[in-house]
Amino acid sequence: MAVSHPDWGARLAPTLDDIEALASQALADLPEPFKSLAADVTCAVAEFAEDDILAEFGMESPFELMGLFSGIGLAQDGAMPQTGQLPNTVFLYRRAILDYWAEHDDNTLGDVVTHVLVHELGHHFGFSDEDMDAIEAQADSP
Repeated sequence: MAVSHPDWGARLAPTLDDIEALASQALADLPEPFKSLAADVTCAVAEFAEDDILAEFGMESPFELMGLFSGIGLAQDGAMPQTGQLPNTVFLYRRAILDYWAEHDDNTLGDVVTHVLVHELGHHFGFSDEDMDAIEAQADSP
């Protein structure tokens, strides 16, 4: 029996808007209490992290950073916003995410976006890796 293959020749790479839509869906699918903790966090998508951010983390390649939390999370006593404080934001870096996705064929693009989003939020809200793994597992459940 012949195996059917999708027509990749007619497909385009996911856009910034496509990644943003996946992130919005991932945020909507988060279980409580994580969903409530993340309610005031915005999400932005860019091609790559800025050079100064990469330098701050000692990264030579923009493909090394898939996401970044910017702001003051609950673990840093950021429950009450200060006047003039920029909103807490998770940045997702499209090209790095797509590169990772292409190299790991056991994950869907939605899985990768959810993973990056949960981990960027979770570390700054004081969650352990085990906590975040459990949250991801709940978010992936139907």
